Amino acid sequence: MGEEVAGVLLAGGLSRRMGGGDKSLRELGGWPILDHVLARVRPQVGALLLNTNGDAARFAGYGLPVLPDSVSGFAGPLAGILTGMEWAASAAPTSRWLASFACDAPFLPTNLVQALLTACEEAGGELACAKSRGRSHPVFGLWRLDLRDDLRRAVVEEEVRKVDRWTTRYRLVEVDFPDLPSAAGPLDPFFNTNRPEDLLEAERYLETAAHG
Repeated sequence: MGEEVAGVLLAGGLSRRMGGGDKSLRELGGWPILDHVLARVRPQVGALLLNTNGDAARFAGYGLPVLPDSVSGFAGPLAGILTGMEWAASAAPTSRWLASFACDAPFLPTNLVQALLTACEEAGGELACAKSRGRSHPVFGLWRLDLRDDLRRAVVEEEVRKVDRWTTRYRLVEVDFPDLPSAAGPLDPFFNTNRPEDLLEAERYLETAAHG
């Protein structure tokens, strides 16, 4: 599966609710959040890109290719997905799919890509996204690379910004993921560290997981 699916880590947001800066570099359990995400993502994909805007040097220690959005104006996660699709088409020519991951979800499922790919193959889907607790998480998705020109037209010419506005045009499969067990109570696997208080909750989960 690794050579068939490339990956993109989406870290191009403005982090307003965290007070600015890079959410992915905030510390959680003694390590940057990005380290937790990478530990879960790397085994699931082949080639992997980090999509972020600004100075790429701040991520130099990770040994990943780093690219800003290929369209200007902070166009949201669709711009990052488009960047990843266009990069994968040239950098990972054996890939047919791109998996996308937000960089603020340190507990994302370790079987995410396999579950999305299996669901697409079984249902004849062109796209797939994760779901938990009745909510869709389109930035945790699987995207057919041959749709990249369609996506560029949507983002650039039609100024589409909402992920679900674009995905409704295609056969989208949603895959439901269960809560993670914890001594502190069940946790949504797509729990994201958007705010300082979210970091505190994530720390509590790590502590209970380590001692539970």
